[in-house]
Amino acid sequence: MGKMIKEFFQNRVAFNRNELSGSFGDIGTDFPLIVGMILASQLDVTSIFVMFGLMQIITGVVYGLPMPMQPLKAMAVLVITKNIEASILFGGGLAIGVVMLVLSLSGALTWLAKKIPACVVRGIQFGLGLSLASLALKKYIPSMGVNGYALALAGFIIMVLLLGNRRQPPGVFVIGLGLLYAVFFRVDFGALAAGVGFQLPSFAVPSMADILTGFVVLSLPQLPLSLSNSVIATNKTVGDLFPDKKISVKKIGVTYALINLILPFFGGLPVCHGCGGLAGHYALGARTGGSVIIYGMIFVVIGMFFSQSFTQVIELFPQPILGVVLLFEALTLMLFLRDQTGSKRDTAIALIVALLAMGLPQGYVVGLTVGTILYYGHKKFFAESS
Repeated sequence: MGKMIKEFFQNRVAFNRNELSGSFGDIGTDFPLIVGMILASQLDVTSIFVMFGLMQIITGVVYGLPMPMQPLKAMAVLVITKNIEASILFGGGLAIGVVMLVLSLSGALTWLAKKIPACVVRGIQFGLGLSLASLALKKYIPSMGVNGYALALAGFIIMVLLLGNRRQPPGVFVIGLGLLYAVFFRVDFGALAAGVGFQLPSFAVPSMADILTGFVVLSLPQLPLSLSNSVIATNKTVGDLFPDKKISVKKIGVTYALINLILPFFGGLPVCHGCGGLAGHYALGARTGGSVIIYGMIFVVIGMFFSQSFTQVIELFPQPILGVVLLFEALTLMLFLRDQTGSKRDTAIALIVALLAMGLPQGYVVGLTVGTILYYGHKKFFAESS
């Protein structure tokens, strides 16, 4: 049995400085959304952090890759802006889990992945990259004024100098810089220590009313983004970064579904896989599932032991540093467009999709639809003209 376990984890899970560095590759996206939803809907901090961390650990083991779990972004925006009740959020998470399981097992996801052109997927990735870069530059980096700009500049220089360095991976130093700043200027250690205590997630069963309301209010707006970014674009990104790994769209859809069928019963946020998070972990050095296991353990420890010191935990991660991490996650995604530059048509379609995805409400589904129509319509037009 021991030998079997060792063989299973060999080359799939590593714990080293590169995996530690890469473990922080998605924190710029995840942490602000998680904090925003906790504050907006008065969610249980222990349940949110522990369950989010456990799901990272599970995907690290299952995939043997830095395959992330992220808060569902469309749901997060709706929850934060409209202060949607926690029970409806959990109902929506259960509903989208059921929908995604049906799509995965029926073969609909696989069919969609085959029909959607590569240039459209690249456009979605590029559009997400633009959105993340805009968020980093307009919100996170300026959030602390002059001090924030100076902190971000130092983090940016570290990233540029060490990017791709396997001996001295940049993520460790950038996050370390943020922690040092927090220790000296932001964290009240008396308040942090006073809140230390052991807590476990709570159990609850979503009602049918909350599931139906969550489906309409949260799951339907989320579904297009999940199909395009969380499943299809993530599958493409795995192929880009790990060409020797064959991960099917169906598998990504099934793990997405099963995790969301578990989380609502333990007060966990609805989550998805994401090409941005995968690119972020990779950019900072991650190559195995060890990175997301480390990342998940951080959240589990915070949730189990520091949930009562939530306001001090937030201060440990200065937003300008999160912005720098987010910016390099965005750049990694945007660079995938380079394999479309051999065709003017495909490049143009990808850029149109990116602009639509970034600039419009429900932009990902609009970009996905318009880009696919342009691709096949253009092919049909020239086939009839020849």
